[in-house]
Amino acid sequence: MPLETPARIVSELASRGYNAEREAVTLLADASDPDAALDRALETVPDDVLVVSAEHVRNALEDLPGGSRGRSRDRSTPDDGPDRPGDPDPPVSTANGPNQSVDSGGSVPVETEGSSTGRSGRSADPEQRSIEVHNDMTGQSTGTGEYSDFVSVFRDRYEQLSKQLRGRVNHRPTDALERMSGGEEAAIVGMVSDIRSTASGHWLIELEDTNGTFPCLVMKDRAIADLVQELLYDEVIAVDGTLADDSGILFVDSLYFPDIPRTHKPSTADRHVQAALISDVHVGSQEFMADAWHRFADWLHTPEAEHVEYLMIAGDMVEGVGVYPDQDEELDVVDIYEQYERFSEYLKEVPADIEIRMIPGNHDAVRLAEPQPAFDEELRDIMTAHDAQVHSNPSLVTIEGVTILMYHGVSLDEVIAELPDDKASYDEPHKAMYQLLKKRHVAPQYGGHTRLAPEDRDYLVMEEVPDVFHTGHVHKIGWGKYHNVLALNSGCWQAQTDFQKSVNIDPDAGFAPILDLDTLDMTVRKFV
Repeated sequence: MPLETPARIVSELASRGYNAEREAVTLLADASDPDAALDRALETVPDDVLVVSAEHVRNALEDLPGGSRGRSRDRSTPDDGPDRPGDPDPPVSTANGPNQSVDSGGSVPVETEGSSTGRSGRSADPEQRSIEVHNDMTGQSTGTGEYSDFVSVFRDRYEQLSKQLRGRVNHRPTDALERMSGGEEAAIVGMVSDIRSTASGHWLIELEDTNGTFPCLVMKDRAIADLVQELLYDEVIAVDGTLADDSGILFVDSLYFPDIPRTHKPSTADRHVQAALISDVHVGSQEFMADAWHRFADWLHTPEAEHVEYLMIAGDMVEGVGVYPDQDEELDVVDIYEQYERFSEYLKEVPADIEIRMIPGNHDAVRLAEPQPAFDEELRDIMTAHDAQVHSNPSLVTIEGVTILMYHGVSLDEVIAELPDDKASYDEPHKAMYQLLKKRHVAPQYGGHTRLAPEDRDYLVMEEVPDVFHTGHVHKIGWGKYHNVLALNSGCWQAQTDFQKSVNIDPDAGFAPILDLDTLDMTVRKFV
């Protein structure tokens, strides 16, 4: 049976104002004349019914000449299997508003096939694909926690980011500023080591380079005073201005961030191809939305999704164990390895010809300190579905010329907590991502809530400008463009937990952003 039949039935039901149980759609699609079966079912449905049931469809089909005359189907996944609880089938979502999806209504085998079988009309040609991964630090960790490691990571951060700033100011080392005459114009590139307000309401910023520190004063009546509120400790900036008469302080006229060039022109693919960008699946949680995932996976098998050839998952594949207080009370699966086994089974519902790339998050079974390496061999052996590849958090993944910076996003909590609401908020997570793009660093503040690991180099610097910046973690949908870089936080697949209620987090769950790699246009599809 072609999958376009159930998809068309769902669409027709939606246009007439009805939802339907999954089995009801299947029965209609299996009828010898699906259109006549649909018409008969809707003719006999009671006026007060909005969800067409399987039982109603059976009764309606029996009234048709020749009965239901259903066609045989291969149902290789039992309805009460481990991945699909034996509860009654939920209503199929038939929302047809902007950027919303319809469910195919078909059952998905445990190990779904790709284009080799012609299933769903998918015509992906793996020979046209190209993927390159950069900045993956898996297996490259050298940090031991020694003092020298901290010196190395901060020195590397300074060197990488100062390159982006040296062309904008004629900077001098801090020790050279001390030898200059008062009243001279001067500039400095440094790391923010302290920010405080004076008794008069001005801002005093101490900047540190490899030679020492130097105080810089931003007057409260200057236009750049608002920029001080965007600063975080340990980020690298540049300032220029005039030295005081005693050369002991720099009065700041201008402040510069490493930033993304306004002239940045993103790369695009040479053909029409799409990527699904999701995060925070949280398999193992009692609130994991299995039905929404099934609808998403079913949709990937429809002709409407034939151009989706990549699935990018930005961390938190599973719920984990012991991540927050009393988490065990909210777990459906209490063993971390079993959680990954379940997740691998869910991945099997995705068409086999889709390339899957993932990074870990703070709920995954890797170290919490960033950068996070990919999973160890034991977990890799568990997650073998469709040969999904796991890279470190963060990683740069270039797909057919489009560079996607994948970062789980734990530092977004810190950015949102530290900056004003109009600069960063949970309701608009992409604005917090704009701040990270401006700072050219995914987690600039050291020693805060975000755990950072000292390495021989700073893997968290955005040395290369991405075309797409993809994060998760905050369980909210938000996207926009900053200097032509598409910033996307992709929501989650977990309904609100008791813990989230306690901290007032209302998640955006069951969404799948679909990115056109040839235009960088994006559609967000809803599967709840």
